[in-house]
Amino acid sequence: MKILLVEDDATTQEYIVKGFLEQGHSIETAADGQQGLMLATTGQFELLILDRMLPGLDGLKLLAALRATGDQTPVLILSALSHVDERVKGLRAGGDDYMTKPFAFSELLVRAEKLMQRGQSQPAKTDLRVGPLRMELLTRTVTLNEEELLLQPKEFLLLKYLMEHANQVVSRTLLFEAVWDYHFDPRTNVIDVHIAKLRRKFEDLGHGELIETIRGAGYRLRKGY
Repeated sequence: MKILLVEDDATTQEYIVKGFLEQGHSIETAADGQQGLMLATTGQFELLILDRMLPGLDGLKLLAALRATGDQTPVLILSALSHVDERVKGLRAGGDDYMTKPFAFSELLVRAEKLMQRGQSQPAKTDLRVGPLRMELLTRTVTLNEEELLLQPKEFLLLKYLMEHANQVVSRTLLFEAVWDYHFDPRTNVIDVHIAKLRRKFEDLGHGELIETIRGAGYRLRKGY
């Protein structure tokens, strides 16, 4: 199994490389974000172990750039940033797992092997389907009854989150964090505005009932009606 480790601390890098080589895994390294992104985009790795705070290019920016290409290589974030908000931010950015430093190599090994097995057994999902809605993740196109919907970037991300949680009631707080990537401010109506825009576009094609408002709880994208 081939692993890419992006870690700027030489001692940590040496420790991880030694452990994986002893277990029979192949591992390459990068010491900064730019080099890490260049290597990661070659598509030859089964797992990326990624530090958060890197010179040249921040770890989360590296991850966002990689995911923007459609690359779904499993990513394990390894960081000294241990606060729950940082862990959530890393997972929302596209990380598949998050470990904090200091760490035990035995746990890192188990998590890494689990992620690589998952990546081998489950091909990357490139589209979402909910009733008459279809979203192509690589081309970022959305169709409703085979008619294309023209969505703004935030509308696309909002709909993507709703489709990933179809038939579930999703709170405004979760939507705000998922799409705008910062804490919910109860005084803003930005979510309501974007939901209204989505509804109008659905209504134009005769499907205004797709998104339900659950009073006091949030919103739900209906699978069937």
